[in-house]
Amino acid sequence: MNHPGTAAAPDRDQTRRLPLGGREGAVQQCRDFSRRALLDWNWLAVDSTERPDDEQVAVFEDVLLMVSELVTNACLHAPGGPRELRLRWDTVRLRVEVSDASPVPPALRPSADRGQPGGYGLRVVDRLARAWGSRPEDGGKSVWLEVASPLEHRP
Repeated sequence: MNHPGTAAAPDRDQTRRLPLGGREGAVQQCRDFSRRALLDWNWLAVDSTERPDDEQVAVFEDVLLMVSELVTNACLHAPGGPRELRLRWDTVRLRVEVSDASPVPPALRPSADRGQPGGYGLRVVDRLARAWGSRPEDGGKSVWLEVASPLEHRP
């Protein structure tokens, strides 16, 4: 039973889906959707008296940045933009997936292109995510990333 001011422990293996209908506003819509899900899953505080530590806040913000990067890539490189955002939380890790209609897998831009504008989104994901990749899906692909739970950092 939950007491007032106490958040429930998250159920294992929760999934949230956001169908997307094109490019316009998709990045902000996905960031807002992800922010709400992470807050619902208590990524920043167990109850109203506890404050998140700097690492928890950093991981929370990193997830929102990586969601933005995956959705932006789908907006730029896939016909029709992103199809769907999926968030899967199992209390140990978060898996973020963005599906689109392009069968072309994402690739890191070679380091030699550093002087060119843009193209750094996957580098950001590569540095911040525990793992990332893509898989074929419905004639297109799903690009995914995984992040470890920031809740492990709680004192």
